[in-house]
Amino acid sequence: MFKHILLGIIVSLGFLQVNGLAQVVSGKAAPDFTLTDTYGHKHSLSDYKGKWVVLEWFNPECPFVRKHYNSGNMQSLQKQYTSQGVIWLSINSSAPGKQGSYTPQEFNQFMKSKGAGPTAVLIDRNGKVGRLYDAQTTPSMYVIDPQGILIYQGAIDNIPSADPADIKSAHNYVSAALDAAMSGKPVAVNTTKSYGCSVKY
Repeated sequence: MFKHILLGIIVSLGFLQVNGLAQVVSGKAAPDFTLTDTYGHKHSLSDYKGKWVVLEWFNPECPFVRKHYNSGNMQSLQKQYTSQGVIWLSINSSAPGKQGSYTPQEFNQFMKSKGAGPTAVLIDRNGKVGRLYDAQTTPSMYVIDPQGILIYQGAIDNIPSADPADIKSAHNYVSAALDAAMSGKPVAVNTTKSYGCSVKY
């Protein structure tokens, strides 16, 4: 009985503990975190209560991430929604020495060279936040509403390929979730399986 009560409390907080890893649950509160950006400024999810937030796990060397950046797709999404007041946080959880573990300056250069427009690039070298959100691939996408509720998590779209040519015919889950929720409509799909390169913890 006690175990059932405890599980209910954990789920109500918005995440489950599975094999030592936290697993966020769509429809529940997104767990708070604090990370430092590439300019040395700290950002906490709770800082953005009252705003729409997108979390984007990325690795500049991953072909699936390159698909969306080389085509301009990710930048287009970033600029479209940040212009509407959405906070867009790009997070890198690559451990030191692993693929995609860049210096802050290298991350800034990557974003500048691609014409990207996230609100901030956050560095998660110890993988604590990535594991908290059970981010398994790059890209992995999360959408959080102004009340701090996770309304979408998973893949950026429904075609799991590294081919930029597939973007035009793909259904973008992130824009679908934002467009629906921001207009007061229910989100049709709130959880999908992400695709891409494994996060380099």
